[in-house]
Amino acid sequence: MLQPPARAGDSLLETLPHRSERPRWALFLTLCLTLVWLPGAMGSTLNCKTCICASNIVSCPKMNLTNVPTGLPLYTAVLDLSYNEITRLRSEWTQVKLLKLHKLLLSHNGLHFLSSEAFIYVKHLRFLDLSSNSLRQLEEFIFEPLVNLEVLLLYNNQISQIDRSAFISMINLQKLYLSQNQISRFPLELIKEKSRLEKLSLLDVSSNKIKILPIDELQVLPAWIKNGLYFHSNPLLCHCDLYTLLAHWYIRKFNSAVDFKDDYTCVLPGPLKTQVDVFDLSSEVMNCSTFKEADQEAFLEQTLNLGCDTKHRNMVKTWTLPGNVPVTPGSNQTAKVLPNGSLQITPVRSEDSGTYTCIAMSEAFNETIYVVLKVHNFTINGGGETLNTAYTTLVGCLASVVLVLMYLYMTPCRCFCCPKGKNRGEDSIHSSMLSVTPTHEDPALKAELNRHVAFIDSKDLQGQNGKLNPNGDEEEEEDLDAEAGSLIKGKRKKSVAESISSVFSDTPMVV
Repeated sequence: MLQPPARAGDSLLETLPHRSERPRWALFLTLCLTLVWLPGAMGSTLNCKTCICASNIVSCPKMNLTNVPTGLPLYTAVLDLSYNEITRLRSEWTQVKLLKLHKLLLSHNGLHFLSSEAFIYVKHLRFLDLSSNSLRQLEEFIFEPLVNLEVLLLYNNQISQIDRSAFISMINLQKLYLSQNQISRFPLELIKEKSRLEKLSLLDVSSNKIKILPIDELQVLPAWIKNGLYFHSNPLLCHCDLYTLLAHWYIRKFNSAVDFKDDYTCVLPGPLKTQVDVFDLSSEVMNCSTFKEADQEAFLEQTLNLGCDTKHRNMVKTWTLPGNVPVTPGSNQTAKVLPNGSLQITPVRSEDSGTYTCIAMSEAFNETIYVVLKVHNFTINGGGETLNTAYTTLVGCLASVVLVLMYLYMTPCRCFCCPKGKNRGEDSIHSSMLSVTPTHEDPALKAELNRHVAFIDSKDLQGQNGKLNPNGDEEEEEDLDAEAGSLIKGKRKKSVAESISSVFSDTPMVV
């Protein structure tokens, strides 16, 4: 059965409400998208009437831009977006690879966010300026794509945290500016052996909040790193090692110490936190020892390398010996120049002492370094034997002196310790041989001992081996026997008489 055709009006009435609802939600969605993308849409396309487009340079400073303009030419080499309002650098700030872009300027933008993928399309950058922004931290691998970057400007931000791996992939980085931030830890990993960036020749961490420096690690750095290491205007703690470090750098005329000599200050220990110049620590402030360049020391027969530590890299180095004798290759000299520019002396001789001169030259710089060598007159092993011999001799001398003093000044043995069997007279006679002044308390005996002094002529004793001459004068013999008898008051033993005559031959004898 045929249905009557529907009227056009009925069909229109049925579809009218449906069509009236679609424009409402579509219009609402369009409005929302417009509000979200309006800041980026306004001025997002590059306009060379407002920006400066000169050959491969695009310069758009002070244009109140909130996003990077789109439609950048592929041949852009320099892009200047400084002094704008680009606060966030997203990963999609450019949709195409700018392979020729080598210089990007984003300073004075209030930039506080960097996407971890912000630089994946600009891997050929060699110069990046992010200075004078509001960056607070540098996360790990944030600059990983920038393997060709040579200069990075991050000064005048609010950076307080730097991840140790933030710069690890920047193998070609030569200059890094981190001054005027809130950094409190010295980034030693950037310059330390085995972890440093091999081409980094300038590191500026001045005007931060660093209090302690790794002095020992800084002292062993090559001169070309010390020359470009700036850490002035930090609240460093005063220490004599800090003075010694900077005094050495100043003598070597490193740019970091000479150019900012008056800006190196430190804080004295104590509650007052007094700030003084580091170079004044050698005076009455801390009485640090005045620094003096130490001489190189060597020993006989050893192999010695003298380094030519220059302030710049890749320099041609030549040496002259003491007496201004040049070192020539292929000669019979004991010194030769190694491929790294150092001078090797083997074996070291005593006549090698003196001043050696290293002359370093390049296309832009010339430098002369003097090395004073002092050779000790013994081998490196012989020095210890000499020291042991001297020590043994000293100990022997001291022991001898002690024994002599003991013999001269020790109190003689008293009577109670004498061997038994000796009478008082024998003790008196032996005592008279040791001292002129008697020590006995008997007055009569003292008078007898102090009365006479007898001399015995040696000519009467010739051939007698010290015994009395039996054929001598009887009167003298009787007088001697009488005096000896009065002294001993008894019969004297023959052994005692022989001892007296043997000891006092040709000498005055107190009897």
